[in-house]
Amino acid sequence: MRPVNPALSLRLPIGRARVLLALMLAGFAVLTGRALYLQVLDREFLQHEGALRYARSLELSAHRGRITDRNGELLAISTPVESVFASPQDVRMSAAQRRQLAALLGMTDAQLLQRLQAKTRGFVYLKRHLAPDAAARVVQLRLSGIGLRREYKRYYPAGEVASHLLGFTDIDDRGQEGIELAYEDRLAGQPGSRSVIRDRLGRVIEAGDNVRLPVEGRDLALSIDSRLQYLAHRELKAAVKAHGAKAGAIVVLDSRTGEVLALANAPDYDPNTRALRTPGRTRNRAITDLFEPGSTLKPFTVAAALEARLVRPESQVQTAPGYLVVGDRRIRDAHPAGLLTVSQVIQRSSNVGVAKIALAMPRENLWQLLTRAGFGTAPQVGFPGEAGGRLRDFERWRPIEQATLSYGHGISVSLLQLARAYTVFSGDGVLQPLSLLRRDAAVAGAPVMSAGTAHAVRTMLETVVQPGGTAVRAQVMGYRVAGKTGTAHKLEGGRYAPNSYVSSFVGMAPASDPRLVVAVMIDEPTKGQYYGGVVAAPVFSAVISEALRTMQVPLDAPTMTLQPVDTATEAKEEV
Repeated sequence: MRPVNPALSLRLPIGRARVLLALMLAGFAVLTGRALYLQVLDREFLQHEGALRYARSLELSAHRGRITDRNGELLAISTPVESVFASPQDVRMSAAQRRQLAALLGMTDAQLLQRLQAKTRGFVYLKRHLAPDAAARVVQLRLSGIGLRREYKRYYPAGEVASHLLGFTDIDDRGQEGIELAYEDRLAGQPGSRSVIRDRLGRVIEAGDNVRLPVEGRDLALSIDSRLQYLAHRELKAAVKAHGAKAGAIVVLDSRTGEVLALANAPDYDPNTRALRTPGRTRNRAITDLFEPGSTLKPFTVAAALEARLVRPESQVQTAPGYLVVGDRRIRDAHPAGLLTVSQVIQRSSNVGVAKIALAMPRENLWQLLTRAGFGTAPQVGFPGEAGGRLRDFERWRPIEQATLSYGHGISVSLLQLARAYTVFSGDGVLQPLSLLRRDAAVAGAPVMSAGTAHAVRTMLETVVQPGGTAVRAQVMGYRVAGKTGTAHKLEGGRYAPNSYVSSFVGMAPASDPRLVVAVMIDEPTKGQYYGGVVAAPVFSAVISEALRTMQVPLDAPTMTLQPVDTATEAKEEV
């Protein structure tokens, strides 16, 4: 017989055996209890962990709302595109397949490999907004863990014509500038979701019942008229180029409803091309940039004096000897004119004449009228970054500041703000609230001055475009026109630059019953001419002439009454 191994003859002490048995039974009890808890009492945990292995939730993109002009013409629309994504932990492909996929996506093999190495992420984009033919070739590769996702890309049919007003969206179709940003909540909608089941290769094999439908974005109808927008953009761009200007802007308003019918800036950009979206080009100068309005503010000074009954249109103002000393400063007229009526002060744009009118009335009167006309506050059109300008409190004015303010120095405005202020003269003394959205009916405005004062100033503004005025080039065949030129030195480093100007013109037509208000600003013309009557007024004339005919506004003047422009005797406003 074989000898018995001594180790087999050893006996475990009965106490230790019982402890070991108890520990084993306790371990089994814990495991049984844990299994019971997870599979009966708290099943959600295991179900969740299991679902992570095969279930996915796909986002259903919401279609962004369209933007149209007032007549239904498309200005912005989202078109469906495909984006390639990967689920890195599910990707199975050879090196050759990876190189083939990289070539289709326009990437290097190293770039693609870097994205696929993000194993901790369940979803990663490989290429956004892929062309349809390239997306079809990706599908034909039948690669595990690689799929397509339907998205939307914003397209702007008008291109650069309405770029500053519309703005643009980012690659996720979210508004970044302009109307796209201002009305993001309305346009964007809400994405939905759909649960699906994938196999081990990442392929969708079954669609789940859990579907949350997307809420589509709502359409937006702007107040813009595409015909007038194209016209305004064309004429402004031509003027900026012709005068070698740094920039320019134009605003066209419906004087009855306060709707913005056109708004353009130069330089422009194509919102369909991301590379051109530089800050210098995307800024909407008509709404966000400020400048000193110069002589375009003179009608408001005269209106304040008329309201205070200090003057009448035929009242005389002595402007000789061509300058006015206020404190230690001198205000001058480049062309001394002697005795002028108040109407002639506006027509010839006399700094001395309007300064004397301003100094003859309490400074509070002028400040109150300017404030009621909207200066110093934003136009409240809902556009991102709209500027309110600067109008100092009258209690801080010195006499020289009261005098220079009367002809538009020491105050800053945006072009939209200035255009809106002129609706006071086109609308019987009532300031129109502006809108970038189409209105079905006019909205009540705020009274600023009496109808009589507004009519009197409008009559004076008609003389500005007649012989002897500063804006003969603003005439329009068949229509009476009223308006005012402005030419102001630019502020640079806190001082007025001697050879940098802002040229402007604001006018309305038909003057007998104004339908449109148009404001034009040309920033830093460099080719010799810089007066508002020479640089900005012709843009006004070209735009409003074609706009009135497009809108079929009845004529209010003989069709052969245009006065020829005599450049030798053409009046220029005082700078």
